[in-house]
Amino acid sequence: MIKDRDRRAPTATEREANKVFKTVRPTEAMTDYAKAQKAVHDNRERLKVERLAREAEAANRTKAG
Repeated sequence: MIKDRDRRAPTATEREANKVFKTVRPTEAMTDYAKAQKAVHDNRERLKVERLAREAEAANRTKAG
C-alpha cells in the first residue's frame, strides 16, 4: 500500500505529459464510440423509413383492392 507521504510530487515535465495524454485518449475513444453510435442511429432511421413506406404501400393496396 502506498502512503501519501511516500509519494513524490510530479515534475513539471510529468504534469505536462499527463495533460497531453489525458486530452488525447478520451477524445479518440469518444470519437470511435460516437462513430459507432451514429452508424447505429442512421441504420435505425433508414430501416424505420423503409418500414413506414412498406406499411403505407400495404395500406394503400388494401384500400384500393
